[in-house]
Amino acid sequence: MAVIAVANAKGGSGKTTAAVLLATELARSGSDVVIIDCDPLRLAANWADKCGDGRILAITDATPSTLPEYLRRLHRPGCDVIVDLSGARDVLLALTLGLCDLVLVPVQGSAMDAAGAMQVIELIQYIEANARGRINRAVVLSRVNPLVTTRSLRKVRDLLLLRGMAMIETPITERGAYREMFEHPGTLYTLNEARGRSFDKAMVNMQAFVRDVMARVELGGREAAGPFARMCYQHAAGGRG
Repeated sequence: MAVIAVANAKGGSGKTTAAVLLATELARSGSDVVIIDCDPLRLAANWADKCGDGRILAITDATPSTLPEYLRRLHRPGCDVIVDLSGARDVLLALTLGLCDLVLVPVQGSAMDAAGAMQVIELIQYIEANARGRINRAVVLSRVNPLVTTRSLRKVRDLLLLRGMAMIETPITERGAYREMFEHPGTLYTLNEARGRSFDKAMVNMQAFVRDVMARVELGGREAAGPFARMCYQHAAGGRG
């Protein structure tokens, strides 16, 4: 099981799009996928409820008290969990960062997005210093023009690299197909078939993005899980005993 948290303190950075792309492709590969939607708008959960893929489910009532229990129940081979976090710097955010296998930080090419990302990074560093563990994390550039790399985008990328953030090689490009996922029920795959339009470029981008994200999870190996994860799952083992 992989637990991937998608976080940025600024809204509109592309968190929900990243979560939905991950869910779509992981389910397509055969995993059961649970989206834990912590955003008040519930966009990811609404998409999951209407997408028509029985492998994708959503949870919308996670709290600091219930999140560890949800993860213990879902802790099994063939099940992946994606946590779409709100922009709030709260206990739920901190707890999730310490429980997940990867923190994915979507960033557009703007100073405001970079500032939101830095807040998440600083919280990660605070948890690492106090919990004496490492949190696997990476930035993904989102809503990138597939033809042009702007100066502001390069500045944001360089700033985050200087802060020691790993970068997902494949950015999430700006595609009309990604907007259509939230406007019409379905995944990219089913919309491609039903609407008679070619979403090939969007699907290739999604597949490469998810492949790179899962490679980053695997790169962390057994040490990828956050510093709170061992305590969480040991509690589950103890309870079964």
